[in-house]
Amino acid sequence: MKNLLLILPIVLFACTSETPTTGSLYVNQAYELYADRVVQGEFEARAISRDSIFSNYRSPANEAFPNRIQFKFALNGKDNELPVGVNHEFMVNPIDGRAETPVIIFGEQLKAEEEPISFLPANTALRIRVDARVVMQSFADKGYYIAANGETIYKPDFKGIFVAGGAEPLNWDFDNLASRPQFQLQDPDGDGIFELEVVLNEYNPDNFTASAWKVRNDLSAYPAYESGQLLVDALYRLSLDETVLLKEADGTFRTGEKWAGVWTRDLSYSVILAMALIEPEVCKTSLRRKVKNERIVQDTGTGGSWPVSSDRVVWTLAAWEIYLVTGDRAWLEEIYPIIKNSLDDDRQFLLSPDTQLARGESSFLDWRQQTYPRWMDGVDIYLSENLGTNAVHCRSYEILSEIAAELGQPTEPYTDIASELKRGINWNLWVERAGYFGQFRYGRRHFSLSEKPEALGEALCVLYDIAFDNRKAVILENTPVMPYGIPCVYPQIPGIPPYHNDGIWPFVQAYWNWAAAREHNYAALEHGLGSIYRAAALFLTNKENMVASSGDFQGTEINSDRQLWSVAGNLAMVYRVLFGMHFEPERLVFAPVVPPSYGGKRMLTNFRYRSAILDITLEGTGHRIASVELDGEPLESAVIPGELSGAHSLHITLDGQIDGVGKINLQEGLFHPATPQASLDDRQLRWQAAEGATQYTVFGNGKPLANTTGLTFELEALDEPVELQVQAQDAQGVVSFLSEPLLVGASPRYVEFERFSRSTPTLRAAGAMEGGYVELSLEQNTTLSFEVEPPEAGEYLLQVRYANGSGPGNTFNACALRSLYLGDQFQGVWVMPQRGQDEWSNWGMSNALRVNLAAGVNQLRLQLDPFNANMNGQINRALVDRVVVY
Repeated sequence: MKNLLLILPIVLFACTSETPTTGSLYVNQAYELYADRVVQGEFEARAISRDSIFSNYRSPANEAFPNRIQFKFALNGKDNELPVGVNHEFMVNPIDGRAETPVIIFGEQLKAEEEPISFLPANTALRIRVDARVVMQSFADKGYYIAANGETIYKPDFKGIFVAGGAEPLNWDFDNLASRPQFQLQDPDGDGIFELEVVLNEYNPDNFTASAWKVRNDLSAYPAYESGQLLVDALYRLSLDETVLLKEADGTFRTGEKWAGVWTRDLSYSVILAMALIEPEVCKTSLRRKVKNERIVQDTGTGGSWPVSSDRVVWTLAAWEIYLVTGDRAWLEEIYPIIKNSLDDDRQFLLSPDTQLARGESSFLDWRQQTYPRWMDGVDIYLSENLGTNAVHCRSYEILSEIAAELGQPTEPYTDIASELKRGINWNLWVERAGYFGQFRYGRRHFSLSEKPEALGEALCVLYDIAFDNRKAVILENTPVMPYGIPCVYPQIPGIPPYHNDGIWPFVQAYWNWAAAREHNYAALEHGLGSIYRAAALFLTNKENMVASSGDFQGTEINSDRQLWSVAGNLAMVYRVLFGMHFEPERLVFAPVVPPSYGGKRMLTNFRYRSAILDITLEGTGHRIASVELDGEPLESAVIPGELSGAHSLHITLDGQIDGVGKINLQEGLFHPATPQASLDDRQLRWQAAEGATQYTVFGNGKPLANTTGLTFELEALDEPVELQVQAQDAQGVVSFLSEPLLVGASPRYVEFERFSRSTPTLRAAGAMEGGYVELSLEQNTTLSFEVEPPEAGEYLLQVRYANGSGPGNTFNACALRSLYLGDQFQGVWVMPQRGQDEWSNWGMSNALRVNLAAGVNQLRLQLDPFNANMNGQINRALVDRVVVY
């Protein structure tokens, strides 16, 4: 890996002079940011005034579209035709704007002829054809088809054949493919030959941004900002203008131009950044929209939402921030039971007794294939322990304890849980040799740490004092950043299009900048401010995201103008960074951080803090305060008491002295090797070659066993069961994810549920191991007793083989949940995420629960408890086939 530890030159100067309106703010190899403009090659955006910006930016996406494409077919929209990483290849050479593939036999790889790659003309029509008679015949003869990934697809569950690929409009989004009919092939004459026509390199007017922005709304109710940097002033006004456009008639914030409605995490991160400061009532109304049964709503997500997706508690941080800003005690009393109920439920499902960490999907990184290995299903993601999610849980328990203290309620066990989470994060997720936290722990029986940094989680651990003190500065210096900003994760997953993967998100950048300011890393701050201001100026809007490697808004899976949290992130650079606003229950504290290139005088007027209206003048650079005056009278510190009322002027002067500028770890774009796909053949572990890999490491029970340059590993005699995985490594030492765990040497016992139930299922399914199964719903089998009879006493792992066809694997909110009891003793909750819309013959395994069983007959009970209520409330259904006992 090529490391460029960049120390930015900073000139120390007296802080009372104005920075010239054309002065340089930040320059790197990709672009140049000035006080009034940004220049990126042939493109330029320039502030004409504080209410007007001109840009000639044009996305280059259409101009370099290669004619060599990769794609593969997908039964029911899943990656199951060819092994992972093996795709069809085709050279598209159109005649009169049209081309077609040969008829490809399903499951047999098409390889392209070796010829020079050229660029494809716009609007090229491509006809794709596949011979799927082998699949159709298997359905006719056997009633099922066994796919390349080992999945058995039963004829009643067959929904169609889709195509995925790496050339737009095709994409590799297998999670959503089945819901996109434009990518489904058809067989109108029933001969088994399916086909589809797509238009490649379609000319899109959205590739061209508007040429100018002018303020459209009355902004007089908001704080006004002026400085020596005209472009920053104009972008602040643009962000306020977009704030007005995001306000709905019902008093809530919409999520973005393309995203209607209120989303828990998007809203909450926006509230924390800036929206609580300028629109507290809209924030309150919006947060109330995400409450149901006095609990926080987890938005739709992987496996049917909560508890697989488990970051809903970021709502807590947002609600608390509103209290800190407003001092509204009635609001505090309103939110206390909501937060308490939510965290009390979470304690039943999420806290790991082994690591003191919270389980569940990465906060905001909620598109499974974008940041996880493809083998991880909803159960695997539920069991994972993620950095960002744990950061918001840790802070949420702290806040609940603080609210309880304010209201005279018990603070335990919440204070202790917060402390345990902090220790767990620092002990289990820290990568000592890298100097930052890893993104998550993952596995099944034995867990390993993915050592990739996750930008949002790193920033939150700095901001909320979760990282041990000596680690905060180290995180900011060592976490990789790229020329256009900080990527969500690093390095990137190969074959996955940009979004979270190979993506930069301005709101994440804003949190990173806030953390950099908190730790006085000026190199990181100047780089980060440049990232936000470059994109907003060139695109003339606060986009949702951009491609990390190119800085372009075109090419990510989904993108939207005026995304709420991007808008909030832009505003936060003024409120949270330059003016350093920090709200506490009884006061507002200013801790400004002004990079030297941003020197001069800046004013924030008409800023409303509770009953006070403040006109704030800030002069100088750095972070050390030389003097503070309130209404011309000196203050000992830059603190405004919460009881202050009326109009006042605050003047803060910084001394311009900086001890050190800090440094950043500037990196080029990097992809790690593909995750190996391993299998067992008798006592030999086999895997396919990963492109770019030079060696492989075989792991047993989460520990390295052997290194090899080959593609096989011979197993020795086993004294006990072992879970095997393979990891690929390239010549630079960059490693892949670990492969799917393969359990060897176990001798499980099985208990068939249908032996213990006389009810008749209403759902029809194939593939049950002994032919029978039991249906669980809000009406059927709410209590199901069964017996397990081990030969000797000891600790056992119990899993359920189940099916949940209530929704797709990546969205909706009907994850099935049931408690397990041994006698009257609660043992835990079996989590059974959705596996595919109406795919009731798609069987998988639940999480495993550790249970101490006696020798002989043990009476167990599967039960629907009140805290098993999922986010849907009306659908909590699964088919259960058997208990597997290890």
